[in-house]
This record gives sequence, C-alpha cells and structure tokens, in this order.
Amino acid sequence: MALFCERLKLLRKERGLKQREMAEQLGLALSSYQCYEYAQRFPDFHGLIAIADFFDVSLDYLVGRSDVRERR
Repeated sequence: MALFCERLKLLRKERGLKQREMAEQLGLALSSYQCYEYAQRFPDFHGLIAIADFFDVSLDYLVGRSDVRERR
C-alpha cells in the first residue's frame, strides 16, 4: 500500500494543506497522520472513507487500485 501514502501526500499538497492542518481535518494527532504519509500505519475502513470523502476521490484511487479519481 505504498501508493496510499504517496496519493495522500499528493492530495494534501494539491489542497495546499500542511500535515498539521490535515490531521486536524481528520481529527487525528499530528503524529498519527504522519504515520499515514510515512507508510508506518494505515487508517481503518472508516478513516479511509473519511479521507476519500474529504478529497472527493474514490477509495480505489486513494489506495492505488485505480488511476481514476472520480467516485462512481
């Protein structure tokens, strides 16, 4: 799931958000969010949905199963 951390970082930067701001949006501690971007830890199912909803992308795109961002 290395692609997840890469996509997460890309999406965050596209929005012009800092890691701290992203952590706040998701209700996480900064260190918890950083673990996602550094592939040290991964969100649970509900966390993945929250991230996909925040960025308005499909779960398949978020986790690297598709290059299509749009939700269907």
